[in-house]
Amino acid sequence: MVDLIRSSGPISRVELTEITGLTQPSISNIVRRLIADGVVRETDHTVSTGGKPRTLLVMNSRALFAVGIQLGTESAVGIAADSTGGVFGRQRFAGAGTDEPGRVVHRLAQDYRDLVAGLGLDESRIAGLSVVAPGPIDLVRGTLLGPPSLRRWHDFPLREALSDLIEVPVLIDNDSAAAALGEFWSRQVPRGSTYACVYMGAGIGGGIVSEGSLYRGASSNPAELGHISVEIGGRACFCGNRGCLERYAAPPAVVATARDDEALVAELGLDPHDDELAFDTLARAAVQGHPGALALIEASAQLLAEATLTFANLIDIDRITLAGWGFAIAGSIYARAIGDALRARAFARSAHLVQVELSSNPRDSAAVGAAALILQSSLAPGHGPRPARRTDLGMRH
Repeated sequence: MVDLIRSSGPISRVELTEITGLTQPSISNIVRRLIADGVVRETDHTVSTGGKPRTLLVMNSRALFAVGIQLGTESAVGIAADSTGGVFGRQRFAGAGTDEPGRVVHRLAQDYRDLVAGLGLDESRIAGLSVVAPGPIDLVRGTLLGPPSLRRWHDFPLREALSDLIEVPVLIDNDSAAAALGEFWSRQVPRGSTYACVYMGAGIGGGIVSEGSLYRGASSNPAELGHISVEIGGRACFCGNRGCLERYAAPPAVVATARDDEALVAELGLDPHDDELAFDTLARAAVQGHPGALALIEASAQLLAEATLTFANLIDIDRITLAGWGFAIAGSIYARAIGDALRARAFARSAHLVQVELSSNPRDSAAVGAAALILQSSLAPGHGPRPARRTDLGMRH
């Protein structure tokens, strides 16, 4: 009910009755409890259909908050979101680097406390903390399963370690899945949509939201777009496959190719160590028309377009958002290549078009999504994993 009000509001009790099929007394009782708990409030606006004006319901944006942290190698981003999914505050932290995971966890706990204190938030109103990172993950145990950028974290009990240091519930999840849910919430995508997000950072992943819920698959590791083979018998990948898209089109792969060109490195001043900074430099040069940089970015975009076409054909997607730091500068080049491929060759193009959009906040999308995972598990149980918790916060409807 709460998720329906969030995604459809302002909405009247009569409309809730029509949509849910529940009786008016049942809707009235549920809404009365939600208002009493401070989760939902009545607006000053009413709708008249000739009879008694209908009072509209909306989410109380300050009912509770959630904190999401996107953990990367070079940096981490923390987001505090209100109960509508709106960003309330943001802070950039040091990434995992090559430090021992136990030390990083203590730092993350302090980063969380600093963010909450800096925003003046009452911790009793915080529904939980979610940390998201590249996959694969073990959602049940709350562990990472060795993504190449975080190899030292293989099987480290991240959720358990964080839960021992902070008082709020903790959830661990995949950054691509989180980005999909975050974009779904922030864009107020209709619940009936089959919605997807293509996420590109150190790797390439995806997330699918259908009927308001993330598609989880058998082990919560679906939509690994970066591990579609684009070259049979091609480059070996950490996942055990060969010829994976990620090994040719992801920012680290593009940067590695660029670094092999000494003239290009000298001309553009590519950072020799930080792939994100180097890719930003390449992307900026490509947008400005530099031939060498543009050729590399366009080649990446074409490969990603082919994989996204396959993704759309398999799932029958009607709307896709491109998110992640890989799209922050040259996102328009990727969006154009993907849009062209879908319009020309998508299997269901005669039945419906696939809308392709760029995230309005691509670098923070996974952190925003991490907070959304907490909000959804708190406000709409059954739509997501329940965080490991020490105390029950109430707020369950």
